[in-house]
Formats: sequence, C-alpha cells, structure tokens
Amino acid sequence: MTYSLTPEQSDIRAAVLRLCEQFGDEYWLKKDEEGGFPHEFHAAMATAGWLGIAMPEAYGGSGLGISEAAVLMQAVAESGAGFSGASAIHMNIFGLHPVVVFGTDEQKRQFLPPLIAGREKTCFAVTEPDAGLDTTRLKTRAVREGNHYVLSGRKIWISTAQVAEKMLILARTTPIEEAARPSLGMTLFYTDLDRSAVEVREIPKMGRKAVDSNLLFIDGLKVPAADRIGEEGRGFHYILHGMNPERILIAAEAVGLGRAALARAARYATERVVFGRPIGQNQAIQHPLAERWVELEAAELMVLRAAAAYDRGEEAGTYANAAKYCAAEAGFRACETAIMTHGGMGYAREYHVERYFREIQIARIAPVSPQLILSYIAERVLGLPKSY
Repeated sequence: MTYSLTPEQSDIRAAVLRLCEQFGDEYWLKKDEEGGFPHEFHAAMATAGWLGIAMPEAYGGSGLGISEAAVLMQAVAESGAGFSGASAIHMNIFGLHPVVVFGTDEQKRQFLPPLIAGREKTCFAVTEPDAGLDTTRLKTRAVREGNHYVLSGRKIWISTAQVAEKMLILARTTPIEEAARPSLGMTLFYTDLDRSAVEVREIPKMGRKAVDSNLLFIDGLKVPAADRIGEEGRGFHYILHGMNPERILIAAEAVGLGRAALARAARYATERVVFGRPIGQNQAIQHPLAERWVELEAAELMVLRAAAAYDRGEEAGTYANAAKYCAAEAGFRACETAIMTHGGMGYAREYHVERYFREIQIARIAPVSPQLILSYIAERVLGLPKSY
C-alpha cells in the first residue's frame, strides 16, 4: 500500500507542469474572455505525446493506466489551466476506451492514431435533453438500411463539437418498449461528425468559454455499419467502460483546480497587508485555508485509490463515484475560500480565482450529480432500498 506517487508518476507530473508553463495565466484569461478552442495547448500536448497516455502502445499511445492519466490531468488543472485546459484534452484520455476494449483491430488502427497524434478531435454524444442522467430513456434512433445506419435525434451538453471531426455516439436501435430490458437495444458508433446532417448549436454558459458545449440536432446522419462498435444493442454496456475513468479524471481535475486556487489564496494572504500585518497572520484566514488543504489531500488519496482499483481490474464504480464526489466538494470549497481570502479582489478577473470558482462548478454537476452519487453509495454500499 502506498500513499504517494511513484517516481515515474512524479516525472509525469513534473513534465506536464513544465509544458503548461508555456500557457500562463494571461493565455487562459484571454481564452476565458474571448473564447476559442485552445488549439495551441492541444497541439503542444499532442506533440509531447500526452494525448495517448492511456492508449495502447500498438497504436501510438503510452500504454499507461488511469492512475498516470489522473496525475496528468491533475497537473494540467493545477497549473492554472483549470477546466479550460483539462476539458480540451479530457475526451482524448478516456473517451475512446470503449473502442480500445470492444473495437476491432481495424477500427483501432483507423481511429486511435489520429486522435493520439492530435490530427483529429472527437466528442462524446450521449446525453439528451429529455433523458438527462437516465441514459436508458434516450430517444436518438439508429435505423439499419443495408450497409449503413441512419441516425436522427438530439444530444445536449456535447463538449468540443464545434471543433471535432469525429464523435462517439449512442443511439437506440431497438425501441425501449421492445427491448428485453431498458439497458439493451442501444448501439454505439464512432463516426464522422458530418455537419451536413448534424447542426451544432453552441450553448452560452457560465465559464470554460474556451471549450464549447453544444446542442446537436441530428437529421438523417448516415453512419457506415463499419463504424459500429461491438454488437448491435450492447452500446450501453460498452459506454460503462468509459464512465469510471471519466469520474476519476474529473475528480483529479477538481483536486488540481482546488490546489491552484489554494496556492493563489495563500500567496495573496502572505502579501496583502491590512492594519499593519499580513492578513495571513490572522487565524480567521489561516484556518479555512488549512482546512481546504486537508480536504484536498484527502480527495487526492480517494482519486488514487479509485484509479489503482480500476487499473488492477477490480470493481471500481464505488470508489470512482466517491472520488468524484469528494474531490468536487473539496475543490469547490477551495475555490470559494480563495475568493473570500481575496476579499473584493476575489471578484476581479485579474486575480483569476473567480474564473476558478466558475469552472469548479463543472466538477460538481458533471458527469453525474452529487445527489445521484450519494444514492448510488447508499444502495450499493450500505444496502439501503433503491430510491429512484
């Protein structure tokens, strides 16, 4: 049992932080104000080989685990890039795991190398306006016509769809009322985002302006049968293999952003002098910051435990969900405390902590709400009756 990073993981962290120094506070502040995908950052991460950290070596990746990917993503967020930087590469790290596990050799040879090299970007099209977290109720349909499928429906909160060339999309091939059970009858595809059949409409939002979120209107999208991942009707089962890594990585990013906020708050508390003394000399400032450090350290341990369980092939759902909950709450409190430590200046954009506070909301909301995580743990761990 270990409670620290391995030497190799420490090297990953240090290398990523060095790379992120090229993209300082002013870069991310400008992206937050003006928008526009951080192509330069994405390209730098691709050139350094980080986009394939958890992808098989046979297709150009590094063949490492979710533990190493979590170290990478935490370092990105902690550098000050926050969720603007992390979300720009997040999908590359975990998104195509269903393809890695269930795709054919030909599909992996075709789909993985361009993503790892940064030549293509992709998006994850699962969530729908009328289904929310109840994925089994999604309404996007895929109808087989000869050697292709025709897809129609809507998807919402689809990140990077403005810049993506490809998408991993889940659709119903069997109506829910005809399926043996609700989780069956859904099929997974990895295919071109053909904008002649998919309208991508950006959603204005609170933060993370650099990475777009979108509503997709899909009308008669032709998808080759060769782009289907695995068996028809088993798509819901396949995407589950990407959900635990996603929760772990979101948790790592939340810890990283919380640490960025905490470091900035501690520095300000040391430098800011009021009534002839640094405000950090006052225990009313010291104690909340110290509490946030403790909470972030505990959250990181939960992230590492969940990642280690996943990499060992153990059942990781409980720990992945717990890590996401713990880290999101710890990150939120750290960002909130950073604003209060800055006082009025915490409300000013030039001090960055208000950007952190807006971005940390993502970790609390997505990809699953804190309330649903608590319901999951109550049912699966504590044996309480199912509440939903």
